[in-house]
Amino acid sequence: ISANPRSLKADREAETYLPGGNTRTVLHYDPWPLTMVSGEGAELVDIDGHRYVDFVGEYSAGLFGHSEQAVKSAVRKSMETGIALGAPTEYERHLAGLLCRRFPGIDQVRFCNSGTEANIWAMTTARMLTGRKKFLAFEGAYHGGVIKFPNGPCPLNIPFDFVLAEYNDSEGTEALIRETGDELAAVIVEPILGAGGNIPGNREFLEMLRRATREVGALLIFDEVKTARIGAGGCHGILGYQPDLTTLGKFIGGGHPIGAFGGSKEVMQHYNPKLPGRWNHAGTFNNDVFSMAAGAAAMGKVYTAERAEEFFEWSEAFRLSLNELFAARKVPMYANGMGSIIAIHFSDKPTRRPSDITAGCQAMRPLLHMEMLLQGVLICSRGDFFLSLPMTEEHLSKARAALEKFIDRHRELIIEVLR
Repeated sequence: ISANPRSLKADREAETYLPGGNTRTVLHYDPWPLTMVSGEGAELVDIDGHRYVDFVGEYSAGLFGHSEQAVKSAVRKSMETGIALGAPTEYERHLAGLLCRRFPGIDQVRFCNSGTEANIWAMTTARMLTGRKKFLAFEGAYHGGVIKFPNGPCPLNIPFDFVLAEYNDSEGTEALIRETGDELAAVIVEPILGAGGNIPGNREFLEMLRRATREVGALLIFDEVKTARIGAGGCHGILGYQPDLTTLGKFIGGGHPIGAFGGSKEVMQHYNPKLPGRWNHAGTFNNDVFSMAAGAAAMGKVYTAERAEEFFEWSEAFRLSLNELFAARKVPMYANGMGSIIAIHFSDKPTRRPSDITAGCQAMRPLLHMEMLLQGVLICSRGDFFLSLPMTEEHLSKARAALEKFIDRHRELIIEVLR
């Protein structure tokens, strides 16, 4: 409080016009969220002049950091040549080609404005293709602001008919798929359960979903809004199989609002306006020139398939180094996740399901968040770390050092709370 008087003042003044001074709930934390005024590379500066290493990474959308020149140049050019053209542009066609060549599950793609929209369109497509109404999702999953299941169904969700299963429970989920049977339009799944704790789906579980959905005539929707950054072809590329529909968003716009859904040509031809009986896919800003230009530069010039592979290996080495640190310090902490998508759990082993997360773990996360912040390392309030391309070994070393200080200061508390 004493170190951040300007952030406090800004927050209190904002309460007049914004509920709680905020327009995005996940960014709130107690006693109030800091106000940021600038970003450069992988660092942020707040209104009181403090500098931070940014591991919030805009919840994975900030892959390119805050000052990637290729993205900035593309946006400047698009601004100079017209903002709202009301017509197809070269940018969207270039970005579409980049994505279809990159991700094996996508032959053709359609753009929208966010990952939330992408998932709604994918689910609506599944309903139209199958003539069915029900969807299977997972406890702890987040597929957008109106498709989330933090503790069962959220009352703010869109009124689709959901049945919920436990993530990584192959036997129970397969039974539920078969029980729902010919009423099931699709299973929607994140290959790494993001908001639920960055929990990777195990291969047996994900392969069962592919097999079981085909057997009952339902579609499989892979929500890769976050996880498409993993390796050259996203998680479905690593697994080596094709979902029926794949959704993208967040980072593919180079830091600008974007979403995309795609699949086989057979599926996506239903949105072909040149064919009779086509489905109408609307959205004023679906091909917003800023997002399309930024995305084309980001995915074509910066985050190439080769760079994605290198970044995955570098990020995964950092995650593993954290677990080596925790083991050496003999403290029950674990860096869950994969590559550049990490969450710190207060446990001495990997978290496989959201139900494995204890009340003690939940209680420790706000303390970890605040202690890291006070050492100049911004992480998500729920314990997530998202790495970005401009990060250096120096940034990673600062995070490790901050974690070491946290452990030294709170070792007894960590052990006691989790006992």
